[in-house]
Order: sequence, then C-alpha cells, then structure tokens
Amino acid sequence: MNFDELVDRRGTDCAKWDRMEAIYGVSADEGIPMWVADTDFKAPDVILNKIGEMVAHGVFGYVDCSKPYTDAIRWWMQTRHDWEVAPEAIFTTTGLVNAVGMCLDAYTEAGDEILLFTPVYHAFAKVIRAAGRVVVECPMVNDNGHYELDFDAWDKQVSDKAKMVVFCSPHNPGGRVWTRTELQGVIDFCKRHDLLLVSDEIHHDLIYPGQKHIPMAAVDTAANDRVIMLTAPSKTFNVAGLHTGNVIIPDAGLRAPFADRMEALHLSPNSIGQAVAIAAYSPEGAAWVDELMEYLDGNRKLFDAAVNAIPGLKSMPLEATFLAWVDFSDTGMSREEFTARVEKDAKIAANHGPTFGLGGDSFLRFNLGTQRARIAEACERLKAAFADLQ
Repeated sequence: MNFDELVDRRGTDCAKWDRMEAIYGVSADEGIPMWVADTDFKAPDVILNKIGEMVAHGVFGYVDCSKPYTDAIRWWMQTRHDWEVAPEAIFTTTGLVNAVGMCLDAYTEAGDEILLFTPVYHAFAKVIRAAGRVVVECPMVNDNGHYELDFDAWDKQVSDKAKMVVFCSPHNPGGRVWTRTELQGVIDFCKRHDLLLVSDEIHHDLIYPGQKHIPMAAVDTAANDRVIMLTAPSKTFNVAGLHTGNVIIPDAGLRAPFADRMEALHLSPNSIGQAVAIAAYSPEGAAWVDELMEYLDGNRKLFDAAVNAIPGLKSMPLEATFLAWVDFSDTGMSREEFTARVEKDAKIAANHGPTFGLGGDSFLRFNLGTQRARIAEACERLKAAFADLQ
C-alpha cells in the first residue's frame, strides 16, 4: 500500500476537509485538517475489491450474512487480540457513538449519572447529555505527560445515582494503552460502586511497537456480568462512513435488555458495512494493518520530534491511535492565543482541548492519519507560528 499517495478529498462532502472553513476559519485550499478522526488513506484493496464486486452485481436487496460476519469478527478478535467471542454475544449498531446511546437507552434512565474519566472523547458527553443523563467527570492525573487513573479520588465522587462508566481503551485523546493492572483497577472500581462498564475499544488495532492492547472482557471474566464491549473496523480500515460497529456482551443475562431494545427499535446492519467487515477481518486485512501501523509510527516520530523541539509545546507520547495530544501550557499563552496561532498563522485545524472535558484546557488534538508530506508541512507551519519561542 502506498500511504504516501495524496488523495484529494475536497469537494466530496468530506466532513474533515469540506467543513473545516465553516468551523475553524481555515480554508481547504490552504489549510491542513487535523481534526476529524478519520484518515486520508484509501481503504485496503481487499475492501475496495469487495465493494467493486457488489457494485458490479448491481442488486442491493436484503441479505443474511450473519454467520460469515460473526465468524470474521470472532476470527479477528481471537487472532489479533487473543480474545474468544461467542457468536451470540455480537450485536451490530450504526457505529459506536450509536452504540453508547443504545447502552444508555437499554441500561439507564433519565437522571442517572454516567462517569467519564476525563479528558476523553468528546462525543461521549454529548450523547449522554442528549439522552437526559448526567455526566460526572472524573479527572485523570497527568503525570508529566502520562495519564494515570485516580481511583482514590474517584471513589469519593460516586453517588447512589451513578449507574455506568464509559471507558476509552486505548485512550482517546491521550493515546494510552492501559495495562492489565489498570484495567483490573477499572473493573474493581465498578464492582465497588455496582456500575456497568462500557468499554469503547474502537482504536484497539492501532497499537505501536512495544505495546499490547488487552480487551476489557479478557481481564477478569468473572466480572463480565457488568462489561459491555464496543469494537468496530471503522478507525482501523478508514471506513467510518459506513457506520458499522459492534456491541459485544459476553454475559447472557446482560445481553437480554440490549437485545430487547434492538428488537424494539428494529435495528439491523447494512449489507455493505457487513461485507466490508468480512473483507477487512481477514489475513489480507491484517497484513494491511501491519503496514499502516509502520507508516503511522513514522508519522508519530516525525511529528513528536518537531513539536517537542518547540519550547513550551509538549506532545504526549503515543502508545496507540493516530491522534496526538499536544500540551501548550508551558508557552505561558492563553488558550485563545495558542489556538489562534495554530489556526490563523499555521492554518491547521485541530480539535480544541476543552471539548474533551476537565483537564483539556491547555491542549489541542492533532490527527496524524494523513500522508507524511502533510505531516512534514504541518510541522514546519507550527515551527513558524511559534518561532518567537525558539
């Protein structure tokens, strides 16, 4: 795969490119979009060929590919993550934000408190509040650029209205790959307070050398009566627009309320999304992911070296994901000033840290899932925008 191939996404109704000027004031003609968390890479040939076959066939009626679909997911989880999944545990949703919404709908009621370990993916809080639930932010400890889970502090925050934790593993935006000890700590925290645990693991395939992702459901199987897993091929293979994700619920008793809500809303997956998942979760797809991670590792190293060479800027070391979390606190600038330098001077659109919750004020999130030439250009622009600090 030639990940250096520049793909022009402008004028294709691409959210990342075509909405950039309206939201950030950065023109798509001269700006670099580093906000929306998809990549600028073409999907692997095994996916493109499958979609081509479907287009050539020309009929898009009802299908039943449930067995090859669940077989592909089970093969991938076993082969890539040492996690055995039962076919009856798999439910398909319209992406993973929808999956979070479905979990809220199935297991909680209006007014219930939902805990987030912040800063964390901004869509969690948005969907929780939209569902009439209450967000409780439990701030993590930033230990010199390394997020730590602060259970002692969080134990004091939990009220009898708390019903659920929505957890992000690997962590977005900090890029942490949680250790087995940390994951067990999350489970024990949920046991102490009788909380359901929704573990969003959408970035689980995007792991850098020296790291190992452990699925939450594989940590303490005796506790799986409270664990709900969210996975998807979307970030891995850049197919987020197909909106196909999975809720995997190991425990049969916990499955029942979710199955009831799925049936009541008559939700079912789309045929193209299922076909793409089957194609992706294959030996060919696995080989492509290995190449992707080698390329992203090069992007990560280039970006971090350049950013960390600018006085006052600090890029949190990435263990997973293609999303760099950059701290501007040591510049001594206000959030408005350093953000303006990035957007107006460097002409880069990056996610604003406060949208990720408590602990995000001094940060911007940069998407590194693009061609290396664009990463290099972004680095040069950032150096120029903060030249007075060097």
